[in-house]
Amino acid sequence: MLEIYFDDEVSRVNDVTKELITKLLLHAATEEKLIGELELSITFMSDSEIQQINAEYRGKNASTDVISFALEETSEGEIEIKEIEGMPRVLGDILISVDTAMRQAKEYGHDYHREIGFLALHGFLHLLGYDHMNEAEEAEMFGRQNEILASFGLER
Repeated sequence: MLEIYFDDEVSRVNDVTKELITKLLLHAATEEKLIGELELSITFMSDSEIQQINAEYRGKNASTDVISFALEETSEGEIEIKEIEGMPRVLGDILISVDTAMRQAKEYGHDYHREIGFLALHGFLHLLGYDHMNEAEEAEMFGRQNEILASFGLER
């Protein structure tokens, strides 16, 4: 089972949107054959808030649409987090700019809910270890993302 904790820092995300994301990520977890108790958080924020985080943690002083912080991913100098029997596996945090999601939905000519679902799934796949640092990784990640969106019925 996947437990999602939502934090709406912009007070612009309704229960319909949260329910869509929950159903989509539960579907994705099934498609990815994830088992056990899983947790993650999703924070909705503004462009200026995500820009600050992007600058601080990624060295990019610009807003972006989604940032993921995978708890199971370690970088140099960090201590690996081990699973504890009987405790949920905490995947990490997904940050989504609502401002950018709205802009991109208009730009790409599709519904806001499709865009916010796409961003949540994109962040979720990052938490699972998918990436797009090179062409092969990008093809794998975006291919998987499109398969999940299509099987869920959230296509462009």
